[in-house]
Amino acid sequence: MAQPARPPAAFRGQNGAGQQPYSNGPVQNQLMHSSDGQGYNPSAPGSYSHQMPAKVPPHQSSGQYNYSSSQIASQLNNYQGPGQILNRVAPPSGSPVQQAGSVPQVLPPAPQNSAASSAGGFGAAPPGLSSWPYGQAPASHPGGSQTSHLAHVAGTASIHPPSSLPGNSNPPGSYQYAASPGGPPLQNSYMKPASAPPPVTQPLPPLHLPRPPLGPPPVAGPPLIRPSTLTAAAAPPPSSSVPQSLLNSTANREGDAASTASDGSVVQNSYDAIEGGGLMATTHPSPATPNVNMGRNVGYSYPNLPPGYQNTSPGAPGLQAPALQYPDGSKPFHQPPLGPNHLTASMGTLSLQQEGLRPVNLLQERNILPTTILQAPVPNLHEDIQKLNCNPELFRCTLTNIPQTQALLNKAKLPLGLLLHPFKDLSQLPVVTSSTIVRCRSCRTYINPFVSFLDQRRWKCNLCYRVNDVPEEFMYNPVTRAYGEPHKRPEVQNATIEFMAPSEYMLRPPQPPVYLFVFDVSHNAIETGYLNTVCQTLLDNLDLLPGNTRTKIGFITFDSTIHFYSLQEGLSQPQMLIVSDIEDVFIPMPENLLVNLNENRELIQDLLKTLPQMFTKSLETQSALGPALQAAFKLMSPTGGRISVFQTQLPSLGMGALKSREEPNQRSNAKDIHLTPSTDFYKKLALDCSGQQVAVDLFLLSGQYSDLASLGCISRYSAGSVYYYQSYHHKHNPVQVEKLQKELKRYLTRKIGFEAVMRIRCTKGLSIHTFHGNFFVRSTDLLSLPNVNPDAGYAVQMAVEESLSDMQVVSFQSALLYTSSKGERRIRVHTMCLPVVATLSDVYLGADVQAITGLLANMAVDRSVSASLSDARDALVNAVIDSLAAYRSSVLSIQQPGLMAPRSLRLFPLYVLALLKQKAFQAGTSARLDERIFTMCQVKNQPLVYLMLMTHPNLYRVDNLSDEGALNINDKTIPQPPILQLSVEKLSRDGAYLMDAGSVMYLWVGKNCGQNFISQVLGVPNYGSVPQNMTHLPELETAESIRTTTFIAWLREQRPFFPILYIVKDESPLKSSFLQNMIEDRTESALSYYEFLLHIQQQVNK
Repeated sequence: MAQPARPPAAFRGQNGAGQQPYSNGPVQNQLMHSSDGQGYNPSAPGSYSHQMPAKVPPHQSSGQYNYSSSQIASQLNNYQGPGQILNRVAPPSGSPVQQAGSVPQVLPPAPQNSAASSAGGFGAAPPGLSSWPYGQAPASHPGGSQTSHLAHVAGTASIHPPSSLPGNSNPPGSYQYAASPGGPPLQNSYMKPASAPPPVTQPLPPLHLPRPPLGPPPVAGPPLIRPSTLTAAAAPPPSSSVPQSLLNSTANREGDAASTASDGSVVQNSYDAIEGGGLMATTHPSPATPNVNMGRNVGYSYPNLPPGYQNTSPGAPGLQAPALQYPDGSKPFHQPPLGPNHLTASMGTLSLQQEGLRPVNLLQERNILPTTILQAPVPNLHEDIQKLNCNPELFRCTLTNIPQTQALLNKAKLPLGLLLHPFKDLSQLPVVTSSTIVRCRSCRTYINPFVSFLDQRRWKCNLCYRVNDVPEEFMYNPVTRAYGEPHKRPEVQNATIEFMAPSEYMLRPPQPPVYLFVFDVSHNAIETGYLNTVCQTLLDNLDLLPGNTRTKIGFITFDSTIHFYSLQEGLSQPQMLIVSDIEDVFIPMPENLLVNLNENRELIQDLLKTLPQMFTKSLETQSALGPALQAAFKLMSPTGGRISVFQTQLPSLGMGALKSREEPNQRSNAKDIHLTPSTDFYKKLALDCSGQQVAVDLFLLSGQYSDLASLGCISRYSAGSVYYYQSYHHKHNPVQVEKLQKELKRYLTRKIGFEAVMRIRCTKGLSIHTFHGNFFVRSTDLLSLPNVNPDAGYAVQMAVEESLSDMQVVSFQSALLYTSSKGERRIRVHTMCLPVVATLSDVYLGADVQAITGLLANMAVDRSVSASLSDARDALVNAVIDSLAAYRSSVLSIQQPGLMAPRSLRLFPLYVLALLKQKAFQAGTSARLDERIFTMCQVKNQPLVYLMLMTHPNLYRVDNLSDEGALNINDKTIPQPPILQLSVEKLSRDGAYLMDAGSVMYLWVGKNCGQNFISQVLGVPNYGSVPQNMTHLPELETAESIRTTTFIAWLREQRPFFPILYIVKDESPLKSSFLQNMIEDRTESALSYYEFLLHIQQQVNK
């Protein structure tokens, strides 16, 4: 049968071979562009239709595909199983076969130093075989290793976006200050730690241009700073005298910074240019004042500037605020109205330090585990500064005292890095709507609580120390309705804040929420019964999907062929279209496959009700997952959105087909563990998806090996998530059904951000060199996140590039630019401030042992993949040995027998031992390969709080719960039993113990457990009557039952996934799983905690 003309090679190359392997890391000053000159960027100039893939006909009437009546599949009611095949007919001569214009293609980034492989670098070669060079920037980092990108001025500041883009229509100077929907009223001060998350700051493009003179730009040539006399509404296009070659070179440095429209105006088409500093968001009515005294002094310290300033309000001319008195040697740090906001003159004199540095002999002190949840250490800052600091649940550093130099960091043998939870659900979040978003002209930092106001009209950036003008609009405080108090505005009072972004922050009109569901309907999939659960859960939550009147939805099913579902308005029921050509997938009737949810609700509901029954008689065992994903990508490319894929077996047909690599009998042989992908198909497709703002979430429901190491790449590089339900079956494993229902409900209804980018900035002298999480690193340091969700965590490694000796504090800022499900462009910014220290003892004093463990776990996953599992395990052990040996030799003045650790690191050996026993890194045969890979995926993508719970579970005794010390939340009394050490010696046969391991819970009931607990909580007459496979506690009207069920429900509410509860008896087969989590006890393949300490001591004393 004749085939229509094939698309250009550029499009085929996206999903096929013939390209160099991608690397998920910093791009070495490379513009990702295709041979036809079309840049790698998600933007469509103006509208979505320009992005339609070559093979998708813009209109059915175009003549590209002709369907005869015999080729339309019958109505769903009459469907008798796969059989009616849809084939293509050759297009009539002269009919348009492909869309005008080329399809964007991604060329692989330039090869990079493997040690610097960013984004967690699956495939990164380790710098050394058994230990990490903490904090050292890789030798060949692009552009000389971005030193926090602060000293560079973006070269595209003059570029103005088309004024026709919809966006913030508020006139300059109008403000709204609103709480986020559903949240309580805003406070004009930083919320309590549990409430407000820190804001995220957008990264600056990696431009390394010579720094221009500060102040107004020269008249001729491309201005580096938008002239301050222009208003946001009437910025003229850049002068036509700007040489095109300069614009091109800028684009090459930034990743396609701009393109020229037909009218000669410059159009923004790169997120790097938008976020990274191409556009000035401030609109000053008066010319920028030249920066006087810009010598070395102003950059680092500013003794000549007055600590207070004239705070004149219109009603009281000449009234002077009292100047602050600073102790000798201190420098003004914060704006006066906050009181004496300054660091203590000598940070070494605080009384906390004695307790924090008290050495602990780990071999003697057995009860070092706190009985309550371990809190993050509080940075050693003045209380007025600290109360403004970012919530550690959102932004956390491994060292809360930053070492002055890289040499000091190297000496401490501790990793320096940040852990972020940037999109966390928050009960309170200040949201600011303003025509002016105030940012540093030089490094593009967002104004924040840690900048200093030199006077009412000037503020100094806390990252690059540039002095900036305060725009006129910023002088008015919308909260107090007062003029002349810029330091009291919400942006300067909250370390976490969200801005409603004006149109300058858009490359195109905000995309609608688009959700595409792709279901495996092979015989194996139908057997598991998952389709009933998923379709019913989707039906129940259809009204709760995040979105608005523009929300679109679509469905694809697949076995050995691909099935599309036309949901065209006017149809009495959905129509199925089958494509059997999986080698060259095309989209039939593209305009009716993704439809408006509100306008087509009845058809969608009909489809969800009939889907589970449609394939019950199918005997098709093959799985064409790759072609189905290709089809989904083509369907979603014009708009972007989210693809949710449900898969139950190893893909066996078409592109992306895989073969089994697991030998059950050889699981213990570490050298043969296949942790790397067997094909780059899924990674390449994920990068194509990322370029079109599409994220793919994978739900793997499988009882057999499915090569998650390969399949997981589709989610990892497109900023999606992976869910794994081992041995899912609705009858044989019913407890998994409830888990899938609960987690799918959370997944479908949680907040979502579309077409997002994130950048992290830090004070000059620090640099970021490696990223961990699910994303693609675009242009060196800009993280591309087609979707961002509130359950995803990220980590970065850092280095000290220049001495920080003349600074007292450093700051970190993350910025997340995203489109909400309501179609609003928003920027969430988190800022954190930490002190700088000069001594090794202070570095140890500020160590955050949980953050260190979380960062090391991310690094160990990379090491497992790039080298081997045994290398990763050795490196984890060496991390403990090196840091404790450095502490012993350099900090302890008196050498004592035993294994000495600073109090801040007393749990370090315990947590590392817990990592060694976790499924991701454990030796031995007990872990299935997919299970191990899934745990590694969780390490890379979980926020720290959940990662720590999975690594070191919490153990509670629950047969004697009381109201003493209980929490009262929403009229419920929640018991707070003490946390016990994870050792069998803490168990008593007379008690019942709950182990909370994050994604699973075990309730172990001792043989001699009191009759009261057995009858009042378990609801059975005696121990012998407790069922072997019990997974639910009955809801009884007894005080004991209410306490226990309330406590378990409260623990479950704290997390986005649903932990199954297993009730375990002495003779239960699950007892081994329960005991496996007893970290302090010896197992078949791992040392006990005491043996591990002896091993560490032996190595430290060498």
